[in-house]
Amino acid sequence: MSKGLIIFARKPVPGKVKTRLARDIGDNSAADVYSAMLEDIINQASTLKNVRVLIFWSLENEEFPVVNGAAHLEMFRQKGRDLGERMANAFKTAFGNNIDTCCIIGSDSPDLPVDLIAQAFDKLVCDGTDIVYGPTEDGGYYLLGMKQFWQRLFENIPWSSPAVLTTTCARIDELKLHGRSLPSWYDIDTISDLQQLAGNNEVSAPLTRAAFQRIFPHLHSTCSPGAL
Repeated sequence: MSKGLIIFARKPVPGKVKTRLARDIGDNSAADVYSAMLEDIINQASTLKNVRVLIFWSLENEEFPVVNGAAHLEMFRQKGRDLGERMANAFKTAFGNNIDTCCIIGSDSPDLPVDLIAQAFDKLVCDGTDIVYGPTEDGGYYLLGMKQFWQRLFENIPWSSPAVLTTTCARIDELKLHGRSLPSWYDIDTISDLQQLAGNNEVSAPLTRAAFQRIFPHLHSTCSPGAL
């Protein structure tokens, strides 16, 4: 069975990425952080065994950015008028490229344990689950996985709101599908989120941690949230 992991990504252009974070640290620093986050995520995803990694880029031109390990990545352009349409088209593209079981993640959780992604595939393959999702603390999800495409999961979802996951779960119930949840995780959208990552004692997301230290060289990597 062929497994595929979709990663949604943007080119790290100042002023175009991490705009909420940029309010606190500036456009250039936010782009630096995002570039590090994306590379951490790709490095983590590349350690998954027997999983094809598909990067779907939000681009203003046809040229794909240069990324480390590109030889092992499959590159695509996001297509659609809104997030739901772009995600739906990405899943359709993946399933149309001989992938049987597919998950999607964003580029906002650089310290997401790769074991959680592996768990998602295990649930889809082994226990009859139709849909698997990973909740985020803000009411969205950091991962959505399926072994068949269901368009309804992407229709009329209030994206960027606290109701994303509850609405998606309602769609799962409406379709009479078997959905399973993963442990919750968090996205990095604000300075507090970045501090949360920098303040834990894990060794994950080394490039994002290094970017934090470049921005705040006077702080130790073990600083606690609220230390700024």
